[in-house]
Amino acid sequence: MIEITMSANRTSQILAPEDIAVGDYVALLQISYELPSFLWCDGAPAGTTESTVRISCIPHRSGVPLKVKAVCLPFLLVKSPGRKPRTIDVRKCRLARLDAGYAKTAWRALKLQRRRK
Repeated sequence: MIEITMSANRTSQILAPEDIAVGDYVALLQISYELPSFLWCDGAPAGTTESTVRISCIPHRSGVPLKVKAVCLPFLLVKSPGRKPRTIDVRKCRLARLDAGYAKTAWRALKLQRRRK
């Protein structure tokens, strides 16, 4: 069983790509997708039929802590609790550095939950 203790409120910090380091716990805040404007039919702004439209979304697993295993900007190799490592392109997303205490507690809880499935 994981014991959760309450302490002072902590907040995550939005990171610039160059501030990300191996060993950091990060979380996805936002992912951007670029789509061709012709998909909008008549809804595209005037004069933009040959350009792209950027759409930002909050990812489904936005609060999951990810541990940074390697950095080669603009790419990060990250691992989430109980899952395989994956690559993130920091040009397409905004990341936040998580408080270490929160990240470790969440990591253990999510890993334990994943094992039980």
